[in-house]
Amino acid sequence: MISFEFPVTERTRILLRLEQLYGRLGYFIEREHCYEHHAALLVLFELMETASRADLKADLLQELERQKQMLEALRDNPNVAEETLEGVLDTIESTSADLLALTGKFGQHLRENEWLMAIKQRAGIPGGTCQFDLPSYHLWQEKSSDERRIDLKRWVAPLMPTAEATRILLQILRDSGKTHHYVARHGGFQQMSGGKVVQLIRVSYDETLGILPELSANKYALNIRFIEAGTGESRARQTENDIEFGLTHCKF
Repeated sequence: MISFEFPVTERTRILLRLEQLYGRLGYFIEREHCYEHHAALLVLFELMETASRADLKADLLQELERQKQMLEALRDNPNVAEETLEGVLDTIESTSADLLALTGKFGQHLRENEWLMAIKQRAGIPGGTCQFDLPSYHLWQEKSSDERRIDLKRWVAPLMPTAEATRILLQILRDSGKTHHYVARHGGFQQMSGGKVVQLIRVSYDETLGILPELSANKYALNIRFIEAGTGESRARQTENDIEFGLTHCKF
């Protein structure tokens, strides 16, 4: 099976982008080659731009507090594992405290690092980080992988409360989803929403079908078209086949 997630709200869209960027960042930091650590720096610069919204910290804290209150209401519920619930609540509380302890704009410590900002500026130019452009960066790349990794983790450390908040909220959101199975006749499917608001929609189906889902959704209706995945040589078109798929609505 293959799944595609579609954010319905702007907040969910940002959370998914942050999750993807933090995942790539963690992957490249743990690699060995200087090219892979260069890729880690590029992702770090992407994170700075993606999370530069002034209200991101406030949004995360507000949503964590809302989830905490909803989960606390489940205490003494016989259908809820108390130990698991307390663990989630403790994680939310500690993450909120770490977020509150952050001062200044997201990534401000990086913006104040002139050396990193010089690399960021040159990285926007094709081939702009060659050794003759940035000799000090070349010197850094010649360090051992362990030395580079220590630097990378030091630069990333102040950003990790945001990563943890993102992970918690997306886990809660995904766990809220209920999956139903449908058939898209001739590749098309429509479902009336009845005013129901969700934050995330997941579409799952057999990955061997070679199709892609196109989705549009609002509070009134959901429309899905399954498009034949071409090679780019021909115009994409909706499949004529009936497609069995799973549809999951996730909401806080």
